[in-house]
Amino acid sequence: MPATVRLGTCSFADEGLLRSWYPRGVSTAKARLAYYAERFDTTEVDSPYYHLPDPAVTGRWAQRTPPEFTFHVKAHASMTGHEPADQREAFAAFRAALEPLELSGKLRGILLQYHPRFVKSTEAKRELEDVRELLAPLVPLVEFRHRSWLEEHERADTFAFLERHGLAVVSVDAPPTRAANVLPTFAAVTHPVAYVRFHGRNVKTWNIKSAKSWERFDWMYTREELAEWVGELSRLASQADEVYAMFNNNRDDFAPRSATILRGLLDEAGVVASGGLEPPPRAPTLF
Repeated sequence: MPATVRLGTCSFADEGLLRSWYPRGVSTAKARLAYYAERFDTTEVDSPYYHLPDPAVTGRWAQRTPPEFTFHVKAHASMTGHEPADQREAFAAFRAALEPLELSGKLRGILLQYHPRFVKSTEAKRELEDVRELLAPLVPLVEFRHRSWLEEHERADTFAFLERHGLAVVSVDAPPTRAANVLPTFAAVTHPVAYVRFHGRNVKTWNIKSAKSWERFDWMYTREELAEWVGELSRLASQADEVYAMFNNNRDDFAPRSATILRGLLDEAGVVASGGLEPPPRAPTLF
C-alpha cells in the first residue's frame, strides 16, 4: 500500500508566517503551534541550526501537538561543517537539547544540510559513515549543497552509498541553475523515509551574499510547477514507507499556500496525502 504524502513547512514560526499567515489573535507560541497543527501533521524546525534550544522548549513542542504529529529538526551548524567542532561532541550536545522531544516519540528526522564545501570525496564519505550511529534511532536526512554528489556520473554511486549506510537522501526542488552550490531538482529514495524540500526557483537571489533567508527563497509556486511533482511523489510513495514534502519558500505565507496547492493536485490525482487543508469549522456550543 502506498505511503501517505505528508505535507508541511520548514518552520512554524518564520517571520513571514507571523506577519502573513497566522490570524490576528493567534499571537503566542502555544497558540501558533496549535493553529499550525490543525492544518499540518508535520513540520521541520530550522532554528536549532543557529542555536540549540532549551530542552524545556523542545518538551513543550511535544506537549502542544497531537499524538500523531511529527517533527523533523535541522542539525546545528557545528554538525554539518559550517562551524569547526568535534563531530561526536556536536551531535551529543544536539541530542541533549532535543531529548524531551525525542523521548515523546514525535521526533523523526534530523536534517543534515552540508556546507557547499562538503564536496564528494573519500574523506566526506568517511564522515558520513558515522552519522547513522550518532543519530540512531532518528533518521539522518542528508541534504547536499554541492553538485559533485549528484552529477550524472556520480549519482548512482551516491545513492548506493547512502542506502548502504542507512542515510535518507533529501530530494529537492531548486532553482534551475548550474551553480555549484545548487543541486539539480530530483526525487530519489535511499531509505524507508523519503524527504523532499521545496526551496523555490528564484535563480536571481540564491547566491546574493547579503540576501536574507526570505529573499533567497522568495518564490510562490504555481499550480503548473507543483503539478510536475505529482507523479514523482506518487512514485516515492510506492517506494518508501514514509514520504514528507516540506516547503521552504519562506517569504510571507508562500510555504503554506504552496502546500495547499500541492494538496489539491494530489487529491485530484488520487494520491493519499495529509496536511494543507483547513480544518472543518467547529460546531457552535451553548457554553
